[in-house]
Amino acid sequence: MITANLVKELREKTGAGMLDCKKALEANNGDINASIDWLREKGISKAAKKADRIAAEGVAAILTKNNKAVIIEVNSETDFVAKNEKFKSMVDTMLNTIIDSDAKTKEEALNLKTEEGTINDLIVSRTATIGEKLSFRRMEVITKKDSEVFGDYIHMGGKIAVLTVIDNVSESVAKDVAMHSAAMRPQYVKSSDVPTDVLDKEKEIMREQLLNEGKPEDKIDNILVGKVKKYYEEVCLENQIFVKAENKETVAQYVKNNGGVITTMIRFEVGEGMQKREENFAEEVAKQMQG
Repeated sequence: MITANLVKELREKTGAGMLDCKKALEANNGDINASIDWLREKGISKAAKKADRIAAEGVAAILTKNNKAVIIEVNSETDFVAKNEKFKSMVDTMLNTIIDSDAKTKEEALNLKTEEGTINDLIVSRTATIGEKLSFRRMEVITKKDSEVFGDYIHMGGKIAVLTVIDNVSESVAKDVAMHSAAMRPQYVKSSDVPTDVLDKEKEIMREQLLNEGKPEDKIDNILVGKVKKYYEEVCLENQIFVKAENKETVAQYVKNNGGVITTMIRFEVGEGMQKREENFAEEVAKQMQG
């Protein structure tokens, strides 16, 4: 009997789709090793050889439709592939499939059906065709109210994608806030969004710095108030000075002056927090020419 666990194990070892794994196991009486060979013979598990490579390039992309928006990051090993038409069409298919579904998580999205099998099957197929490891890193699905507006901004051809949701403003204001977020890298919308443990850790670091600078211990709490305010100005969207402002107004003030309130801000920067490949551009071009 072909169990779900057996299919899962073969899928993890080969990167092939669930259906292909099931077929392989059925054709080989549940023998994992024979099934791996079967998949390789059919060219289905070419992607598996690339599974341990680093994919930290790629694109972040956004699609909005009525009151729904999807933002995703899809990775490749090189920037060359991120500009490849097959890669770009795969990303478009993913966005359109997700936005027309009820999927809320990446795991749910991977199992959605496209004309080429599931989204996971599509990624495996493109990995084999293009010859680089491709991966679906993350996604967010946002549903807004009728009174709210989406602001979306793509920077440097998809290196950074920002999606904002702002209540009671024009699309141009929402887009301005998205552009600001792309440039200024806020991590949170407002100060109350900063997790307590994160803030406590920052305060601990600030306190140690002040002690090392020789500040009197009884003055430190007062100094910390100003330092925490400055920290919020760095990491919170509403507290940042708006990049287009001529009078030093904050983003919150800019939005308020236009009659609105910021609901959401999601910012994806390709490869952030990931290990990058340690190859230089000349080596990369030489490899491409040899290939």
